[in-house]
Amino acid sequence: MYGGHITDDWDRRTCATYLEVIIRPEIMTQMQLTLQPGFKSPDPAKFERTQYAAYIEDKLPVEQPAMFGLHPNAEIGYLTTLGETLFGTILSVSGAGGAAAGAESPVKGIIAAFLKELPPNFNMIDIQFRIEEKTPYMIVAIQECEKMNTLLDEIRFSLTELD
Repeated sequence: MYGGHITDDWDRRTCATYLEVIIRPEIMTQMQLTLQPGFKSPDPAKFERTQYAAYIEDKLPVEQPAMFGLHPNAEIGYLTTLGETLFGTILSVSGAGGAAAGAESPVKGIIAAFLKELPPNFNMIDIQFRIEEKTPYMIVAIQECEKMNTLLDEIRFSLTELD
């Protein structure tokens, strides 16, 4: 109720009881753990950590809802939801989600809006003729304008290709 915090003497007593009576080292040595119904873990005393991990990696069956204490129908519900989400996303991106023939997809509208918002490239010839003295700051400004032009061209190209 309080995130596992011990808030009073009764909590302390309960936790102490769990630690003394239930949670003991013998639990790990007296029994084999079941990693999945029908799949017992190997005896940890007979394996090194790397061998134990390799055994689990090689021999552990494919994940099933039963491994997590779920009903087999849980996987059906999960896969159905996953499929609906996947195909819904594909349809919304392709513009075929029940739209009339010739209607523009939402993605095409977003691309058009981005292209409309892009500023024009800097006119580098005009900029260089306006500069009277090429100080270090002016040289950096020219270089940044050139880089911005390259970036704007790449954005335009990518949006056009995406369209």
